[in-house]
Amino acid sequence: MTLSQWLGLTALAISVYILWQLRQLLLLVFLAIVLTTALLRGVKALERFGLRRPWAVSAVLLLTFGLMAAFFALVLPPFWEQFKVLIGEAPRAENRLRELWLNLESEGLKQALESYFQGASVAESLAQAGANLAPRLLAWLSNSLNASLQIVFALGLAVMMVCRPQSYRRLALKLFPAFYRRRADEILTLSESALGNWLTGIFINSLFIAALSGLGLWALGIKLVLVHAIMAGLLNFIPNIGPAASVVFPLMIALLDSPWKIGAVLVLYFVIQNIESYWLTPIVMAKQVALLPAATLMAQLVFASVLGLWGLILALPLAVVVKTWLEEALIRDILDQWV
Repeated sequence: MTLSQWLGLTALAISVYILWQLRQLLLLVFLAIVLTTALLRGVKALERFGLRRPWAVSAVLLLTFGLMAAFFALVLPPFWEQFKVLIGEAPRAENRLRELWLNLESEGLKQALESYFQGASVAESLAQAGANLAPRLLAWLSNSLNASLQIVFALGLAVMMVCRPQSYRRLALKLFPAFYRRRADEILTLSESALGNWLTGIFINSLFIAALSGLGLWALGIKLVLVHAIMAGLLNFIPNIGPAASVVFPLMIALLDSPWKIGAVLVLYFVIQNIESYWLTPIVMAKQVALLPAATLMAQLVFASVLGLWGLILALPLAVVVKTWLEEALIRDILDQWV
């Protein structure tokens, strides 16, 4: 290898190392790109109605911040009050679970679970879990505050990108070799379209899940319906893991109310997820982005293990973009041309 080639390889290795060290910041930039894509969808929709771009951008930003202000003023206060009540019910739920355990008639099940807890009694294990609940909740609240600040940072970046999207696009294209920039611009357009389609589909699905969960829990007489419905809708953005996590708190409230409601809540969430998986998703995603279930789960595992919590949250949009680039840059431009 020549000296210039060695220098180029060294520069590439150093660049990869720097990018790896900045991976959390790059994830926030990607979150900003996702938000920008969502906002640009609204801008283009207004442009189709004849509104000029500066006015369309201003209208979308005003509508976005107006909806955010309405959410913080009208939805967040009752949500937070119900959430505090929900957290306060956790010790009662733990005590109720221990009482139910002590009343079990199946000694074989009790012995099997006690052996699972390595000889300790299940009541002691549950008590220890309840004692550790408060510090875990404090850590969760601290992480939530940090995540909220990061979201605000990403939203600020998104606003700047929406105002001048082409400038940032040209800056990104300069990272590619000159001969490939035209093709990279085409792939960026395809990635933007795929990401926007996914955002539209997942928003409709999450809204459906939140509404149906709220109505179902209200019909069953489960308390704190608002917090359960919003959490079900938000957690739906994380496939596989989110729907399973969203049923935990309704089950906890059902445990405090009446034993038959535990089974009713499980049946309700099972029915909702099956409706969403086998009816709504095929209809909504028919013209959107289709990801195989195994590929979705693998993407979550890979991005979560490599990039942490934000990698898990952004696993699906990352998978959508990676899928587009693999199909276009690797398969179409390289492998399909390899004769």
